[in-house]
Amino acid sequence: MGVSTSFLEKEPGNTGIAVVTVDYPPVNALPVHGWFALADAVRAAGREPEVRCVVLAAEGRGFNAGVDIKEIQAHGHSALLGANSGCAEAFAAVYECEVPVVAAVRGFCLGGGIGLVGNADAVVASEDATFGLPELDRGALGAATHLSRLVPQHLMRALYYTSRTATAAELHAHGSVWRVVHGEQLLAAALELAREIAAKDGRLLRMAKAAINGIDPVDVRRSYRFEQGFTFEANLSGVADRVRDNFRKEGA
Repeated sequence: MGVSTSFLEKEPGNTGIAVVTVDYPPVNALPVHGWFALADAVRAAGREPEVRCVVLAAEGRGFNAGVDIKEIQAHGHSALLGANSGCAEAFAAVYECEVPVVAAVRGFCLGGGIGLVGNADAVVASEDATFGLPELDRGALGAATHLSRLVPQHLMRALYYTSRTATAAELHAHGSVWRVVHGEQLLAAALELAREIAAKDGRLLRMAKAAINGIDPVDVRRSYRFEQGFTFEANLSGVADRVRDNFRKEGA
């Protein structure tokens, strides 16, 4: 359980690929330390001189279910502040990784999962993958910044306000998912794309990543931190606790 990294540069055809895998059963709802561990792993993989592409994957029932709500309910504002900071660091680590990051998504990709995938350079998904921000149902706000990178503006707003999800096929139609495959083919498909990327000159790839980030019209780190201010305001006002309590009761 936790975050692990494997390097595939010693295998034929996989030169320069690192696979960072998240495993927090049962649903990959990450605790505070999990977000920081993920950020550290992605940054470390990107700093490896021989790595030219990072694949972000997950074990278990789905890619990511966001933050650990039970931890926040148990520890209050300290856990909320920790989750805010941890998510911001993990999302930024993916975006700022020195080499391209390919997200391999299967099952549910919710809340914080959208932050990771929205900041990735490319997304490969299984047919059963679903993407959404159920934040309004869980007493939180945030990651609209990243959902905006996956779907058009008006669809982002409708998905955000309703807490509905979009399928991998729908995101593929919008151009934000590179390829949709059967579940058992997911990692192989992600590695296939990673190999094609890793075949390029490593130094030039790093320059390309920095250049593309430099022309991005949205400062994703600042934009997300702005959203998080409203998350904390919702908690201070008591609205978030009420919504989370109702969510827990309905899910019991």
